[in-house]
Amino acid sequence: MSGTGVEVGVQSARSQALAVLRIRSRALAVALLPAAVAVVLLAGGATGHVTGGSWDVARSIVTAVAAVVLFAAAGIALVVARARPAVSPTVPITEGSAPDLYRLVRDLADRLDVPAPSAIALTPDCDSWLEDRTHPAHGPPAEASPPPVAESNGVRDGRPAPRRQPPAAPVLVIGSPFLWWMRVGELRAVLAPVVAGTGPSAHPDIAAARRFVRGLDAAVAVTSAPGRGPLTRTVLGGVGWVARLLLRSCRGHAGEMERGVAAAAAERAQAVDYGVRIVAQEQVGLAYAGWDRLLTKVALPAWRMGRWPSRLDAGVVSALTELSRRDRLAEGFASRLGERPACDLLEEPGSVDEAASLLAARLFHGGPAEPGPGWAPVAWQEYPDEVVDRKWRTDAARIHRVLDSLGVGHATDPTARDAKGPTLGRVLDHLTAPDTEAMEPGTDTSAPAASVNPADDLALAPEDRVAPDDEVAPESRGGLLAAGLTAELAREEAAAPPRPAPAGQGPDDALWDDGMLPLFPLQPVRTGRELLADHVTALVCCAAVDTAGAAPGLDWLDGPSLLVDGERAADLTPHVLSLVEDGDPIPLKGWLARLGVRPEKPVRLV
Repeated sequence: MSGTGVEVGVQSARSQALAVLRIRSRALAVALLPAAVAVVLLAGGATGHVTGGSWDVARSIVTAVAAVVLFAAAGIALVVARARPAVSPTVPITEGSAPDLYRLVRDLADRLDVPAPSAIALTPDCDSWLEDRTHPAHGPPAEASPPPVAESNGVRDGRPAPRRQPPAAPVLVIGSPFLWWMRVGELRAVLAPVVAGTGPSAHPDIAAARRFVRGLDAAVAVTSAPGRGPLTRTVLGGVGWVARLLLRSCRGHAGEMERGVAAAAAERAQAVDYGVRIVAQEQVGLAYAGWDRLLTKVALPAWRMGRWPSRLDAGVVSALTELSRRDRLAEGFASRLGERPACDLLEEPGSVDEAASLLAARLFHGGPAEPGPGWAPVAWQEYPDEVVDRKWRTDAARIHRVLDSLGVGHATDPTARDAKGPTLGRVLDHLTAPDTEAMEPGTDTSAPAASVNPADDLALAPEDRVAPDDEVAPESRGGLLAAGLTAELAREEAAAPPRPAPAGQGPDDALWDDGMLPLFPLQPVRTGRELLADHVTALVCCAAVDTAGAAPGLDWLDGPSLLVDGERAADLTPHVLSLVEDGDPIPLKGWLARLGVRPEKPVRLV
């Protein structure tokens, strides 16, 4: 490693940290200035040098101002000191549950000549970082390493006086998908520059500057919390104004300090597994793509059904293996699976994967913190029946309920068998009939549009709302059907029972309240065309399963899929879009005829 480069980065970070600490000192000086002036005036009056009517008035005013300023400064300092800095939601990993992982990290820290992290935690995301959790409110890290023995600094009472101990090392947060997709050597190479950051973090000036900035940030969060009384809100408003002012003054220096720390850590890690790290960085990008696809296409439909996949990290391996098979750019990655995966460093990878999967559902969807009757885990082998089939039949039931509310008839020939049953043909006839045709004798076609309340749309989760969409005209049959689906989803969302409160809180559970969830919504607002196409597709799949021997399946990259003779029916979506967008049923009807699907037969609903 280049010692010069490391020293330059550390010195740059230290100079910026000193700039932050100077801002803190200036704020303290401003708070003490009125008190200093009051002391001078009081001392002058006591010695008889500053006397007289005007001096007495000035002394009284300055003393009162000094008392108020000191009281306000003490209150601000108390809020900053006691405010709990934000902690990333993670799954703590004790040393007893992952001795090999702790050993790998400590060996890496020894090679880098930096302090080892105090603990390890996992996050359901494709990233890794160091996190300071030394605030007293956070509590000690689980099975943290013993503190270093204090060095002596002189003699006091005949015994060596203890030297001030360095600040505790930060916690190493590792992205859980990395452990399942990466090999052990790749994980070590990726973690090298992260672990190297513990060196600059141990510098007293950098640690003090970070604590000050994090305290200000936490104070701003405390003063912005809702649910306060008028008096408390006014007082905390003043505290928040001061904290924001100091935070703006520190922002530039704090950013430069962190860049210096990152530069020093990267320079220190250059000589450790450099060649492997280049290959591992490619795996980081691949893991991110596979993880994002798994969450949005596979996990999200299950979460909406009240089920959460309990092995998301194992699923990302299957998703990336499938990507390797499909994408020529990913050829050769599957051969890595013969090497030892990093998840072998855990004693019980299954239980860790389950905890990370539940946390992912809470962060990305806002699910409950604990399993329950309406929030149950689902294994991958159960996914097609428990999630895919239920999702299709729930959507099919919803679209038929909306058609009932719109007054849409069931069959052209009311004497036909099963004329009142939930059939695919009913939807096809409705979407392809001329818009001027009456839906049913005595039905007012304008009523459904008036019954859609915009407030119902706002009651939906962000991924369930319908955005304005020019591809489906609001006045058309498809537009009215999409609006009805929107209102129906809003009613279902409003009628859903509230999430149960967690029975207990762990070290990371107080980061958010339920009103903030989900912290990271996965999908943007769905358009009317997308919502209508999803429901039509679900009804087509139900008809194919019930009348043509098809089966629900799981595609690791595209989520719920229809299996025909064991093969995924990948050509269904274009035909559905042709019906929804253009009102052209011919491609879809031809597809149904080739598979032997009978649109006139009723489908089974939930």
